[in-house]
Amino acid sequence: MRGAYLCIMLTIHRNHPLGNLNTFHVDSNASFFIETDSREELIKVMNSRATSGPLLILGGGSNILFTRDFQGTIIHPVNHGIKVVADKKEYSLVSAGAGTDWDDLVKWCVMHGLGGLENLSLIPGTVGASPVQNIGAYGTDAGSWIDSVEVVDLEDLRVFSMTAEECAFGYRDSIFKRKSEKKWLIWNVSFRLQKHPKVNLSYEALGQCFAGHPAPTPESVRQAVIRIRRSKLPDPAETASAGSFFKNPVIPASQAAELLAIYPGMPVYEENSQSVKMSAGWLIEQCGWKGFREGDVGVYPRQALVLVNYGRASGKEVLSLSQRIKESVLQKFGISLDPEVRII
Repeated sequence: MRGAYLCIMLTIHRNHPLGNLNTFHVDSNASFFIETDSREELIKVMNSRATSGPLLILGGGSNILFTRDFQGTIIHPVNHGIKVVADKKEYSLVSAGAGTDWDDLVKWCVMHGLGGLENLSLIPGTVGASPVQNIGAYGTDAGSWIDSVEVVDLEDLRVFSMTAEECAFGYRDSIFKRKSEKKWLIWNVSFRLQKHPKVNLSYEALGQCFAGHPAPTPESVRQAVIRIRRSKLPDPAETASAGSFFKNPVIPASQAAELLAIYPGMPVYEENSQSVKMSAGWLIEQCGWKGFREGDVGVYPRQALVLVNYGRASGKEVLSLSQRIKESVLQKFGISLDPEVRII
């Protein structure tokens, strides 16, 4: 039986469906579902022990795969708002609520002449999820621009701030992923953004867009990124997916050299003197998965890194396909792929 209990700025649902709250659109239910834009009311509810079971924070649902019902409590922050909290000569600090749509933040910053986030345009999800995954694309990542993160500890109900250094950002990684046993809810994120933008065209396809052109603006870079993303990736509103399902693997340079001798056209990107980053999409495509479909689950025809739910596929079916892809890449190249998507 489903029910809803209303508090000021907070709602608790029982046996709440999650199909429209994850971009894979797989059917699942949560025993308890809390939706709130009030930090104070959330703390009161958590202190009252009105819910039970494990906790899960859910933002836009764009980086998660449910393979079963969640027998616990999901907290869905919907606190919105963007504001400048400090204005210096070279930079501005911009704070955004966890429930703010990520691309709305990027658009707002570009419209106000602030540089840094434009390469991250059109990434689905919310601001609160950006530090967890350290979202990245086209030569930059969120962690490069984050100044601090406001956190609520849902166990002892402390509210505290973490610097970017304390967040320990890595490639699609952060302390929030490594310390997964911590029940930390990100409530606000502050970004240190350029008042005199220096655009980043290090990503090859993006640089080619502006070859021979005068210095581009953050707005022109944003529009170029949007065009590139739309040409390669499905719109989550039209095609159910979670974007890139796997991380690009980082392997020893010696292993990459051996593979290059066999596959001279294999794309590699130097990380440091000892390791290189590989293209997971290329590896998957070489194994013949691009455009594959079986029932309602498949691989996107224009980007092998994207797994797709074409209709009523279950989370278990998507997971099974991902495991088959992972096994084939390991067998062919000796490289293990790690999921970028969080699997529940």
